[in-house]
Amino acid sequence: MLRHGGKILSDQLVKLGVRRVFSVPGESFLAALDGLYDSGIQNVVCRQEGGAAMMAEAYGKMTGQPGVCFVTRGPGATNASAGIHIAQQDSTPMVMFVGQIDNRHTDRETFQEIDYKSLFSGLAKWVAQVNDTDRLPEYIARAFRVAMSGRPGPVVLALPENMLSASADVADLRIPEMLEQSIPASAVQAIMHALGQAEKPLIVVGGPHWNAQAQADLHAFAESQQVPVALGFRRQDYMENHHASYAGDLNVGINPKLAARVRDADMLLLLGTRFGDIETQGYTLVNPADPQKTIVHVHSDADEIGRVYTPDIGITATAPAVLRALADAAPAGAWPDWTAAARSDYEDWVQPQESPGALKQEEVIRWLSDHLPDDAIITNGAGNYAAWLHRYFIYKRYGTQLAPTSGSMGYGFPAAISASVEYPDRTVVCLAGDGCFQMTCNELSTAVQHGAKPIVIVMNNGRYGTIRMHQEKTYPGRVSGTALTNPDFAALARAYGGHGEVVTRTQDFATAFARAQDAGTVAVIECQVDEEALATGATLSAVRKAALQR
Repeated sequence: MLRHGGKILSDQLVKLGVRRVFSVPGESFLAALDGLYDSGIQNVVCRQEGGAAMMAEAYGKMTGQPGVCFVTRGPGATNASAGIHIAQQDSTPMVMFVGQIDNRHTDRETFQEIDYKSLFSGLAKWVAQVNDTDRLPEYIARAFRVAMSGRPGPVVLALPENMLSASADVADLRIPEMLEQSIPASAVQAIMHALGQAEKPLIVVGGPHWNAQAQADLHAFAESQQVPVALGFRRQDYMENHHASYAGDLNVGINPKLAARVRDADMLLLLGTRFGDIETQGYTLVNPADPQKTIVHVHSDADEIGRVYTPDIGITATAPAVLRALADAAPAGAWPDWTAAARSDYEDWVQPQESPGALKQEEVIRWLSDHLPDDAIITNGAGNYAAWLHRYFIYKRYGTQLAPTSGSMGYGFPAAISASVEYPDRTVVCLAGDGCFQMTCNELSTAVQHGAKPIVIVMNNGRYGTIRMHQEKTYPGRVSGTALTNPDFAALARAYGGHGEVVTRTQDFATAFARAQDAGTVAVIECQVDEEALATGATLSAVRKAALQR
């Protein structure tokens, strides 16, 4: 049966189980839009390609299946590159389709022509162009396999408009069922032997493939072994934070006592994490050239094992698969004092430290932690405001954190829209800074159009706070390029048809949040923050004074 390329594409996506795509339309892929018309696949139409790509990436994080994004050629593709970078660094499965120029006009610098392989080769796992209509199923099936295999990540497929509009008689392909191999007993024995030889072991967990069963297995393993567990950057929902073995997370603003514990540990069991520069504070906590500790590294991609740290034992497998095999393992030893000390350090760290001003971020975050449902989804982008969230919010269940390990600003709000569309009955809260939110706040229109109802809490301090902090540490008092002139965020939300209000005092936040929930639509609560509140436990004046005294 003859079908045009757009119909072949949409039929293939249906066979692959795609339920939703995110897009900004372009004339380069009109045939694909026509194919989606009666496919049953929801097309979430966004306002800028960066937002669309971030929504698709968030979908991949939530579901473990590739998030799908459609953008047009040239500027559409370059706008979307931020989302591709997030998916790559966060190990998130994603497939982005890019409308391409007529391939008969390649290399003429045709309108919006761009070399996709040069642009995305360092950002994506695979970049290709489909030049023949009858090969669409082959390329699409391969794209999904590559996005999911080994270390998951993004794939970019360019679709020339003449190829999409042409017709072909070709069958759809299916991705074969991939049966995960059981972990050999020798691997379990090697892990347990290394653990049993340690005096100060520490488990570090992160990376992709996580699920609720993996969380339960981690709980069981940590409890039976009485060993402390630290979570990778922005993977705080991988373990229930009330668990007696939970020692905190390895983030930018790390607990100094946890940093010391990583340095002092004589054995690290790395489960799924790449154990990169954030977790190691720029590779200072563990020296790649001389770790001075036993390292056991479990990762789904063999190329990641030994990329930075050469382990004593390397196991190519997903962390959840290994934990399934370890959950019932007999204790290799007992480290109750070491684990209790790690837990005590964490509990001390999450005690709120008072910040300046009438609106105190630590109290807002603690209120959210105490009052939101356990399955509420919390999203954020990048900025110093996130330090309060990472330090004071207690995650109770897997699948409740959406945040970019790549440190991308603007991510939190598109991610919250994607989460609200996927889980309309769950509470979704986006924490954003004033600078972070303005990078993607145009997606308020997308939220209203598609019925998403996240609650956005904008911490407004009138500046790019993270850069200002580094500026004060390096060039104290010389403020350059970090001040912001902001809109009335509450009025902006109302202009789009959402709910908006301003909070200036901590005691008014709870009632404002209740009104935002009752509004039943996207809502923005602007929290006006004192500019002295530079970071958790640090004021602007103190940071500047310390820098001037050096």
